[in-house]
Amino acid sequence: MHGATAEFLADISAAPCVVRKALMVTVEVDLACVESRLVAGELLCPSCPSGVLAGWGYARVRRVVGMVDPVRPRRSRCRSCAVTHVLLPVRLLLRRAYAADLIWAAVRAKATGAGHRAIGVRLGVPACTARGWLRVIAARAEAVRQWFVAIGVSAGVDVSIPKATGSGCGDVIAAISTAAEAITARFGQPLVPGVLTAAAVAVAGSGGRLLAPGWPPAPVAAGVQHELTLTSTARIVHRRRG
Repeated sequence: MHGATAEFLADISAAPCVVRKALMVTVEVDLACVESRLVAGELLCPSCPSGVLAGWGYARVRRVVGMVDPVRPRRSRCRSCAVTHVLLPVRLLLRRAYAADLIWAAVRAKATGAGHRAIGVRLGVPACTARGWLRVIAARAEAVRQWFVAIGVSAGVDVSIPKATGSGCGDVIAAISTAAEAITARFGQPLVPGVLTAAAVAVAGSGGRLLAPGWPPAPVAAGVQHELTLTSTARIVHRRRG
């Protein structure tokens, strides 16, 4: 994942996520690309308007179910405000020990009518874990749908709003898929086939907070258009055209 697609996926989350005293920033999976962007000053600080991120060591090593190798996220520090940020790859959700692809597979299975026990067996995860993921999605399904429909509209042209599916998980899948299709139509297919997945858009579009408490922000849940995401999108497009 490179160029405009990578930048869009890295930045569409709009607002940073506060984790302890650091801030979480979503980035692409390609570590070499992340390092290149850090050196080139292409990763902007979400804490201050003119800050640029630079490398600042690494976060602790962690094992993630669904990923072969242990994960050691890159850390960064703003050259202006000195605030540190953890760079979270788009294959991970905030504070989850399972890869985003597994969680996305559970949501898709639920949309087809599968129960949490069957999903747990199918994915090799505890049933209570799958149930927890699905309960969170069900509780915020409409807010998540609105969030990703707005991302699709901001990325694409004449985007069709997906119809209700009769399932909370189904509505979420439809909205995120719409956003992924709009991004692909705008920037073209990624250089690496299969990189621009709906799961990656779900992570990037939520800043890794798809299952985190307090997300999406309250104004979105109330049906108000989330200006932060649209402003972030406009900034990315302007930067690519400049």
